[in-house]
Amino acid sequence: MDHPEKIAALLEDWVAAEAGNDPAALEPLLTADFTAVGPRGFVLDREQWLERYRSQALRNMAFAVHEPSIRLHRDAALVIARQTQQANYQGHDASGEFRITVVAVQADSGWRIAGIHLSPTAAPAA
Repeated sequence: MDHPEKIAALLEDWVAAEAGNDPAALEPLLTADFTAVGPRGFVLDREQWLERYRSQALRNMAFAVHEPSIRLHRDAALVIARQTQQANYQGHDASGEFRITVVAVQADSGWRIAGIHLSPTAAPAA
């Protein structure tokens, strides 16, 4: 399997873990220094990202990634895609469509996600 296929497989595993609300499946996919920037500008480290699922504060009913564009740069990959979700966070609707940037790096244990940045694709409802 060459690098684009490995990145595609990593994305598939990530989507399955997020869709399944499964922190145990998600944890090994993230680097120790993983950082995410949410659609409203908040920043979460790896433990905060996982805790949303452990505490069941975040529940995905549907989660998908569409049209990923993968660019490789030696031991790093940049993926830009469209992500959709039907979700609930602390009792509030967290559904939406986002433009995502995923940064993956190659480590001794294989490709892992080092960062995610989400941007809403439409203006928030009034």
